[in-house]
Amino acid sequence: MASSPSEHQIQQRIRLACGRGPVRLWRNNTGALVDRQGRLVRFGLCRGSSDLIGLRSLQVTEALVGQRIAQFVALEIKAPGGAASPEQRAFLRLVQELGGVAAVCCSIEQARVVLDLRPAGEPSE
Repeated sequence: MASSPSEHQIQQRIRLACGRGPVRLWRNNTGALVDRQGRLVRFGLCRGSSDLIGLRSLQVTEALVGQRIAQFVALEIKAPGGAASPEQRAFLRLVQELGGVAAVCCSIEQARVVLDLRPAGEPSE
């Protein structure tokens, strides 16, 4: 009798089988460790976040009119004059290609423009 696959094996299979075409999935390891200076370093999105995170490209059809659809957002924050690495640019490009919002931002104002946000009290067009 064959043993059942482990949670890790199932996760890998799902990631590889489903993370293609209009979907991308990434393993999200979360946790904490103590670095060489004795500081606690947390990693991953947040406590309780899913094992696999990702993006799914959706085309809005008549069936979706009136519904809210979540759109992935990725903002790479840099100091003025700073530049995104090739890997960071590739990630931002992928998010955009799949219908998400992604950009390098150096200020709150840039982020507001990218996100189409207006300061409180400013009328919408």
